[in-house]
Amino acid sequence: MKKIGPLTIIEGKHNSKVPYSRSIFIETDHLLIDAGAERELLIDVDRQYGINTICNTHYHPDHTRYNFLFPNAKKLMNPVEYEFCQTVEGIAKQNGVYEEWGEKGIERWKKSIPLDWLHGLQEINGTYEYNNVHSYGNVQITFIHTPGHTKGFCCPFFPDLGVVYTGDYDMTSFGPWYNGSDGNINDFIKSGEQLLLLDAEMYITGHQKGIFKRDEFAKEMKKFLSIIYERDERIRAYIKQGLTFDEIAEIGIFYPKKALENHIYQTWERIGIRKHVERLKC
Repeated sequence: MKKIGPLTIIEGKHNSKVPYSRSIFIETDHLLIDAGAERELLIDVDRQYGINTICNTHYHPDHTRYNFLFPNAKKLMNPVEYEFCQTVEGIAKQNGVYEEWGEKGIERWKKSIPLDWLHGLQEINGTYEYNNVHSYGNVQITFIHTPGHTKGFCCPFFPDLGVVYTGDYDMTSFGPWYNGSDGNINDFIKSGEQLLLLDAEMYITGHQKGIFKRDEFAKEMKKFLSIIYERDERIRAYIKQGLTFDEIAEIGIFYPKKALENHIYQTWERIGIRKHVERLKC
């Protein structure tokens, strides 16, 4: 585990690759930001210091998967996602299952949901405010509202430390993910640019690559966002060739073609392509 001042960075399995993520722990106030790090490491932190509060940046399972390990902890969610994230139906209407497949799709998806993850979401019992300074012990946090990945997604900013946790602005080669019904391409771009305006010197991503200094993060962000425009051009070319939506959705723009045999990846592939098609009409 790495430390930056009072912040402890807890890694998820496989270098915090999805379906895991990094977590940030603040010992002075027993606060955990996101619960996607390696299970045994989280349990060890709780055993040594105690985890009293968990703040989830958004509802996705790679960031909330181990909420359930801490039944006595207060669990907070952003105010946009608080109401719907506690039911299967609410989540399905945001993550794309309902949009693509309707009620039958929800029933099918229910059979694959890890119950522990769902229980952890159902234990969420409060919200935090966006864009206000919160004091946790001697650490100040501002939960910056950065929609795009999801409608309620936020990036915790530690102004006194010059550090921001960027979560799914992760600079991976996969590129930006906005493939739920609540994702938005234009918002994703705006929020990414907003992160570069913060008075931060260190950027901690939620997955894989890790910690960036400011200049390096700015360069990586430019490359990261450029993947959106590359997707635009690929899809535009397929449309010009006369391919139908269903044909394009079988190619593998976001996920490898083989991965599209997985129903949820197929769902997100279709939604992502549809967002680009609508974007290209503007």
